[in-house]
Amino acid sequence: MDIGFIGMGIMGCPMALNLLRKGHRLTVFNRTPERCEEVVAAGARRAESPRECARGNAVVITMVTDSPDVNAVIFGPAGAAEGASAGAVFIDMSTISPDETRVIARKLSERGVAFLDAPVSGGDTGARKGTLTIMVGGEREVFERVKEVFEPLGSRVTYMGPSGAGQVTKACNQILCAVNLLGVCEAIALARSAGIDPRRMHQVVTGGAANSWALEQLGARILSGDYSPGFKIKLIQKDLALVLDAARRLRLPLAGAALANQYFRSNEAHGEAELGTQAMFKVLERLGNFSLEGET
Repeated sequence: MDIGFIGMGIMGCPMALNLLRKGHRLTVFNRTPERCEEVVAAGARRAESPRECARGNAVVITMVTDSPDVNAVIFGPAGAAEGASAGAVFIDMSTISPDETRVIARKLSERGVAFLDAPVSGGDTGARKGTLTIMVGGEREVFERVKEVFEPLGSRVTYMGPSGAGQVTKACNQILCAVNLLGVCEAIALARSAGIDPRRMHQVVTGGAANSWALEQLGARILSGDYSPGFKIKLIQKDLALVLDAARRLRLPLAGAALANQYFRSNEAHGEAELGTQAMFKVLERLGNFSLEGET
């Protein structure tokens, strides 16, 4: 297919490369132009605006940070909506508000353009390997029409329901990511503070019922002192804000998500928003007055 792809960040760049490897023809745009260089070198065409990125393409994918960013690249000056042909399909793979998703879908529909919300899970590793989990909302017929676009990107692609359903599913995913990570950090903190080898503890419990992706992957990063971002704290905080806003409107208590949000807020207060989410462990170190490698 002819695809426009807007957003060449940590996730978008490897996703675009996977589409190129499968033979799709790509036009790419990023608000920081130099981030397009790797994809252009691999065979994509660089656009100078979202409007140019959308022009002539059957599918336009957006992978940016938040609801205002999606609106800006679609409906802002020289936005993608201005360049879209009637019958085109826009696929937003960002994580944004379900309510905002429905508004975007309605506004594009008025222009004769279909819209799918298709947020992803799997981090930068899944983006590079093409093994993302993709949760899709929108009209089923539109999903079936462009399903082949998702195949190079994810190993599990699931249609979830009408517009916004993909984003609600992603919100559920982010609750689990945040609360699982809190459990990982607390387990390592207890092992260290009680005087047992946290690495040996990690080796043991990854073989039992307590195992999880967060324990295997992020736990290992904590133990090696690696706080580089696969997914940044500032981004999980954006997602948890969406979760807690939805919970407020539904009058639904989500104490675990709220606690994780507060721990990450401590990270932000200490200038750690650009670190990976596993840096939540630093909050436990400060609260417990210990260091993983130093004296308790």
